[in-house]
Amino acid sequence: MSTPQDPLPVRAPKVTTTNAAFWAATAQGRFTLQRCPACDLVIWFPRRTCPQCWTEEIESFAASGRGSVYSFTVVRKGSGAFKDAAPFVVAYVELDEGPRVLTNITGCDPADVTVGMAVEVEWHDTGEGNAVYRFRPAPG
Repeated sequence: MSTPQDPLPVRAPKVTTTNAAFWAATAQGRFTLQRCPACDLVIWFPRRTCPQCWTEEIESFAASGRGSVYSFTVVRKGSGAFKDAAPFVVAYVELDEGPRVLTNITGCDPADVTVGMAVEVEWHDTGEGNAVYRFRPAPG
């Protein structure tokens, strides 16, 4: 897995028994989601039970890692570890599978980000056996 050059800090996530499988998959460059076989809901963020029907029989699957910008803002003055990273984009990306994830848009000028822009996942190695997902403009 290559790590893109980006000024945003990469902090290791808090790994729990509930989200460990998701974060392990990121180390392999795989973005996974969960699906409830009882009600067919695609679930984001990793959970133990379906938030719609409460079954515990949810399954993980490999997601496409593609989506579109649903909403975003440009942070022009960062603080703490993000102080020198501004300006940067914080966005909700609506995945092709349905759920929306909070993330950053990288790999382009913040002024070029638009609602509806096609994006794809990229991985930023944390140095601790997993990677943080961010999204960049999709080719084409």
